[in-house]
Amino acid sequence: MEFRPCIDLHDGKVKQIVGSTLGHQDKSVVENFISDNDSSFFADMFKRDGLTGGHVIMLGSGNEEAALLALRTYPNGLQIGGGITSDNANKYIHSGASHIIVTSYIFHDGKLDMDRLEKLVQTVGKEHIVIDLSCKKVADKWFVVTDKWTKISDFEVNEASISFIEQYCDELLIHAVDVEGKRSGMQEELVRDLALWTTIPTTYAGGIRSLEDLQKFQSLTKGRLHITIGSSLDIFGGDLNYNEVVEFCAKKMKHRT
Repeated sequence: MEFRPCIDLHDGKVKQIVGSTLGHQDKSVVENFISDNDSSFFADMFKRDGLTGGHVIMLGSGNEEAALLALRTYPNGLQIGGGITSDNANKYIHSGASHIIVTSYIFHDGKLDMDRLEKLVQTVGKEHIVIDLSCKKVADKWFVVTDKWTKISDFEVNEASISFIEQYCDELLIHAVDVEGKRSGMQEELVRDLALWTTIPTTYAGGIRSLEDLQKFQSLTKGRLHITIGSSLDIFGGDLNYNEVVEFCAKKMKHRT
């Protein structure tokens, strides 16, 4: 179990927001935290602490400069997502991203677009691709939601679909949409399922708020999943000590080896 840090960018600033409030014209975005520090501050911190596989997410327009600054600060140590297509993916790889992260580009009109996915693989290679399966529970099943989590696709997340999608990427990033950014605890059923279904590096995001939650996560997954934490961390205005999280996960990794 590795700790995978995050740098979420909104309006050019490092923020923590409730992701499910994005993309609604009749609702305001709920902001949990706005940092006085720029993206390079956090990228340098993660580099100093030897954390790899963290993700930089551009939430809307106006974030490219801040994203590129983070990539330059920690080359090959961060992944990048948000508006990535086969047309611009190579630019970010050449700018220092280890991987590009995609959701809505390959899931549009409520369906998985295999033409786009295959073109992306041809463009940067599957070794540079992370597929973000943002999951929402509908009638006791998990479905991918897209377009800033406003549209439910017809792509059910289960053992068979995970096995299929893994052929086209190097890693998976799984957001638990209903709890992400709310500090309300993880979706335990999804966590257990993912630990059983996935065979490539997979990072879970959503709801972790304490060291007790981390311990439970490690127990539920038997260390098979990686974890990312945003709003709960003290570096992003929360109560969970960042250094304690880094130390906890490092000890678990050392124990496994």
